[in-house]
Amino acid sequence: MLNESIEGLAIEAQGIYADLTFGGGGHSRAILEKLGDRGRLVAFDQDEDALENAIPDERFLLINQNFRYFRNFLRMHKLLPVDGILADLGISSHQIDTPERGFATRFDGPLDLRMDRNASFTAAQLVNTYSDEKLREVFTSYGEIDNARQLVSAIIQSRPLHTVMELRSAIAPCVPRKTENKYLAMVFQAMRIEVNDEIAVLQVMLRQSAESLKPGGRLVVLAYHSLEDRLVKNFMRSGNFEGILQKDFFGNIQAPFTPLTRKPIVPSVAELEINPRSRSAKLRIAIKN
Repeated sequence: MLNESIEGLAIEAQGIYADLTFGGGGHSRAILEKLGDRGRLVAFDQDEDALENAIPDERFLLINQNFRYFRNFLRMHKLLPVDGILADLGISSHQIDTPERGFATRFDGPLDLRMDRNASFTAAQLVNTYSDEKLREVFTSYGEIDNARQLVSAIIQSRPLHTVMELRSAIAPCVPRKTENKYLAMVFQAMRIEVNDEIAVLQVMLRQSAESLKPGGRLVVLAYHSLEDRLVKNFMRSGNFEGILQKDFFGNIQAPFTPLTRKPIVPSVAELEINPRSRSAKLRIAIKN
């Protein structure tokens, strides 16, 4: 949903923007096309492979860091406040298509799943060291897997597991035949979210976005998991992750944002035909009060 995301930013030619998930650079290039000579774009990506996609443009700066630190770097470069923030919470095609990263279930490779390869914790450590209870919590909360108890039992009985195919073989009896690909995607999604601490990082980012945007600035977030989308929806609506509205003495809602999308924008049929990986994407847009 490239066009919808860029339209959601309502880009001003001389504005300052942050692309928190640079990846292959598609969003950043589209933003730069709309910026004038004095516009600025700062992009972030913790994956060092993304540096290969850096854009040679004087208005552009790429920072190889987790976006949980984005406000500190914007402050350091004297670029606060900004006019718009974009975050696409999905994984990049490069990560999916690189077997040694362990993101794809169709390739064999190490159980890795680190977005930042300098981090020490991997998916192999997760499946080999977590307790029965903690593994069930990961697969239930982050993968929404109905038979998590059976899945975890199969993993624990097959330890140690070090590769994608070893894990697939171990959990084969748990995988529904008619929805095998979807089930495996949910398993790996759950592990990826845990390995990269994605929920906590998202919460930090959302709080910082409220502190970093100018009044009238736009926050645009693409989420691919119901838990992520719920956090984004609640924060845009209420300024907290529980979705509890706070009101002043006169009954006015006290929240840093006003949502511009009551319901999330989802991919069109035409987009799904071109990019099936976008099928679970949900786009939300809010304006800073």
